[in-house]
Amino acid sequence: MLVVLVVVLAVVGVVLGAAYLFQRQLIYLPSDGPVPPANAALPGARDVSFETSDGLRLRGWYLPARSAPGPTVLVAPGNAGNRSIRAPLATALAERGLSVLLLDYRGYGGNPGSPTETGLALDVRAARSYLVDDVGVPRDQLVYYGESLGAGVVTELATEYPPAGLVLRSPFTDLASVGKRHYPILPVNLLLKDRFPVAEHARRIRAPATVVYGRADSIVPPAQSRAVAAAFPHPAHLVEVRGAGHNDPVLLDGAQLIDSIVRAAKG
Repeated sequence: MLVVLVVVLAVVGVVLGAAYLFQRQLIYLPSDGPVPPANAALPGARDVSFETSDGLRLRGWYLPARSAPGPTVLVAPGNAGNRSIRAPLATALAERGLSVLLLDYRGYGGNPGSPTETGLALDVRAARSYLVDDVGVPRDQLVYYGESLGAGVVTELATEYPPAGLVLRSPFTDLASVGKRHYPILPVNLLLKDRFPVAEHARRIRAPATVVYGRADSIVPPAQSRAVAAAFPHPAHLVEVRGAGHNDPVLLDGAQLIDSIVRAAKG
């Protein structure tokens, strides 16, 4: 029995050690391969770059509004893919009179570095500074849009740099809560390096907020998105997309999502 116990403990130790060491490979899932030039994937867009405070030069796409200049949306993506996947979102927003910056984090879309919670916070600050300082976007015309993991990125940013409006798509209360759902046998709270406490950040934000979520989301439980909406000092406007799963196209550029972002931008 002692031998069996030792073997079991050794196996558990190996599993926990691997989970701790390789957890970021499970959280951050950038697409392989090169990203095309902006105008090739998103007509009218241009390639832009900006430097983070820790010295990384990041690339993204900036798409001006199709009509007269209006509010600008800073898009903080989820944990997978790259900016080319969000081209339909940018197109739909530009057609409604909004300018859009598609950010790729460090380690995504051909950018240098490796993603971490701290690193992504620096990345989104560099993107915001580019819009405010280089493009000249007025602070009262800047809207943050965070998709899933990106909701954690923009809520943290909003605690320091309040936007004109904030839209969160499929936000979780914190990363550990999602991890427990998908890895119930692991002590997620003890192992997790990156936390993304979305609901905690939301409690400190007074900007108008909207939460959009899919009723059939099997990755981020709808109850967590509703809890994030309720955490704001002035509860966020809730938009439920019936029948939508986490990665369904309707939550990329569907009418309810686009209308929500436009409403947040234009009031």
